[in-house]
Amino acid sequence: MKNSSPEGENQKTNEGLTRRRFLEATVGTTFASAMAGGLPPHAHAHSNAPAAAADAKNGIPYRTLGNTGEKVSSVGLGGYHIGMQSDEQDSIRIIRTALDEGINFLDNCWDYNGGTSEIRMGKALQDGYRQKAFLMTKIDSHTKQGATSQINESLRRLQTDHIDLLQFHEVIRDTDPEAIFAPHGALEAALAAKQQGKIRYIGFTGHKSPEIHLKMLNTSFAHKFTFNSVQMPLNLMDAHYDSFEKLVLPVLVAHDIGVLGMKPLGNGLILRSKTAEPVECLQYALNLPTSVVITGCDTLPILQQALQTARTFRPLSQEQVAALLAKTEKAAQGGEHELYKTAHNFDGTIMNPQWLD
Repeated sequence: MKNSSPEGENQKTNEGLTRRRFLEATVGTTFASAMAGGLPPHAHAHSNAPAAAADAKNGIPYRTLGNTGEKVSSVGLGGYHIGMQSDEQDSIRIIRTALDEGINFLDNCWDYNGGTSEIRMGKALQDGYRQKAFLMTKIDSHTKQGATSQINESLRRLQTDHIDLLQFHEVIRDTDPEAIFAPHGALEAALAAKQQGKIRYIGFTGHKSPEIHLKMLNTSFAHKFTFNSVQMPLNLMDAHYDSFEKLVLPVLVAHDIGVLGMKPLGNGLILRSKTAEPVECLQYALNLPTSVVITGCDTLPILQQALQTARTFRPLSQEQVAALLAKTEKAAQGGEHELYKTAHNFDGTIMNPQWLD
C-alpha cells in the first residue's frame, strides 16, 4: 500500500436535487433564505455552539457530536500527520500528550501512511489511553467484502475491540454515494460491524465538492438512513470558493448530524498564501457550528498551539469574522490554495483505485 495524502476532479452532481431545491427541501426556508445571502449559519449553532466551562477537560471545551449525544473535544488530533515522524516514539508522545491535555477526538484512516498512522496510534492507546479516546477511523472500499476486510484490519492495527466512529473516506466522485449504498456495498459492512459491536457510529468524509456531499446526504435520506457525522474542509478559503460551509453545513445542523471540520489551515496552503496566521485559521473554524475541528499536529509545539487556541477561544463577533474573511477573499478566488478541491494531489483513491474494491 502506498502513502495516501490526507483528505483532496471537480465533478458536479447531475442527479437528484439542485443545491437550492435540496436546501429548501431538507433545511427549510429559513436556512435557504440565509444561505441565499451567502451567510454562514453562525446563529444556528445550537448544540454545537462553544461549550460552557462545565463541558471541558483540562480547559479544552467539549461539544456535542450531533445526534450521537457524545461529547467530543472542540479540537481533534489529525491521524495523517502523526504517522509522518521518523521516530515512532515521537508520534506516540504527541498522541498521549493530546489525550492527557484534554483532547479526546482522534482521527485516522485505514490508508494513512500505508497503515503506519493506525499502527502507531494503536501502540499509543495501550496502558489505559484507549479509555480516554473517542476513536475515529475511515475506510476506502465501496464493497461489502472489501469494507469488512478494511474494518477488521483497522481494528487489529489500532489494537482495540471497537471503533467509536467509522467513516466512508473520500466521497469525491459523483458515483460514490450509490456505490456505497448499493446491494452488497460498504454500508452493509458498516451496519453488520455495528451490530457486532465493532463500531458505534457511521459517517462519511470528502474534500472535493459540496455538491457530492449533498448527493451523499440525499442518497442516505432516500434510503431512510441518517449519518452520525460528516467531515469536510471548513476554513477561511472554503468560505469564498465552492463552499462546504455555505452549502453543506446548514443541512448538517438542521438534521443534527455531527460536523467534523478538517483542513482548518488548508493543509498549510492557507499559511503559504500569507493571508492569515495559524491561530486565526483555527479560531475561524472553531467559530463555526462544528462538533470538532481536526488539525494535523506533527510536533509537540504545533499541538500546544492548537491546545492553547481551544482553551482561549471565545466566539467571534460578526465584525471579526468579516475582517478574517476579507483577508483571504482575493487569494481564495479560483481555488489555487485549495488543491484538494481543484487538483488530484490529495486524492488517495484516485491514485490507488484498488482500495475501492
